[in-house]
Amino acid sequence: MKAAVLKAFGSPLVVETVPDPVLGTGEVIVDVSAARVLGYAHEIFSGQRRYLMALPMIPGPGGVGRVRATGPDATHLAVGDWVNCDPTVRSRDDLLSPDIILQGLTAGSASAQRLQTYFHDGSFAEQVRVPTENVTPIGAIEPEDAPSWCALGTLLVPYGGFLAANLKAGETVLVNGATGTFGSAAVAVAVAMGAACVIATGRNEAPLNDLARRLGPRVRTVKMVGNEEADRRRILAAAPSPIDCVLDLLPPMATALQVRAALMTVRPYGRIVLMGGVGMAGGDGLVLDYAWVMRNCITIIGKWMYPPEATPRMIALIRAGLVKLDDFEVSTFSLDEVNDAVAYAAAHSGPFRMTVVQP
Repeated sequence: MKAAVLKAFGSPLVVETVPDPVLGTGEVIVDVSAARVLGYAHEIFSGQRRYLMALPMIPGPGGVGRVRATGPDATHLAVGDWVNCDPTVRSRDDLLSPDIILQGLTAGSASAQRLQTYFHDGSFAEQVRVPTENVTPIGAIEPEDAPSWCALGTLLVPYGGFLAANLKAGETVLVNGATGTFGSAAVAVAVAMGAACVIATGRNEAPLNDLARRLGPRVRTVKMVGNEEADRRRILAAAPSPIDCVLDLLPPMATALQVRAALMTVRPYGRIVLMGGVGMAGGDGLVLDYAWVMRNCITIIGKWMYPPEATPRMIALIRAGLVKLDDFEVSTFSLDEVNDAVAYAAAHSGPFRMTVVQP
């Protein structure tokens, strides 16, 4: 089969012929129709983000395609089914504390590199071998719709955060970092889940206004100015009721001040979910007042990715029309154009924008 291979950090991907994946028990082979290109993929492939990747590697975090072959333990999947391939692979020998990798992207820890050695290659290829539990049917679609369904990879991340927080219909939610790729998706997901009000924060007014236009009157926007106390007052003034849940999705280049300004608007007995990257680029980490957390009975949840059941639930939200794939502007590239796709994704990332490779 043909695949794009990263042979060394800082070098372009090389499109070449490699052996077809070999099916094993507990696995599915999928013909890849479309695979999302992350807006920060160039930072990963250059080595800037220091992801744990054993090179050479076929990158590509998940995708959409059709089942080519299943193992003997698959009882529902059939050859030809349209499916989503979830890159969040968990070790199977410790249900309480599994190691996690993002297949085709990174091992979550040094111990998870053993798992990455086996489920090594990702979706920038004509075929990909995926654990059976990571393959979810999406139902019948037209082939030309496969790129739009790659939005699942974006939508599932904030959805995992809201599931961890047990978000309930009628609650008031704050999405911190709402003008980014995952943050804007979080606003759409919160609306779909029935939030009474979603406070969307960001530094850029134009994308904030676009969020309100797209998603309706339940979205209230707050432009952050960089003064912690002033930003906190602006958030509280915009909220029609106490804020039940805060989801932080600010990227690694954000400061702890930007995060703390939003987190400390949550009501007593409220929940905070941390899914961003503050401090991961070398800046100061987040510091919260111990007494404030303790006396206000604040629940703080760290969440990386999402649980397995999130995928069929999100597919159901899409099928019900509560989340609209049409909101996403999709730019497609062939596998031979994969390096152009990586460069394009870096220059054109943002709310409801998606770059896709079609092997």
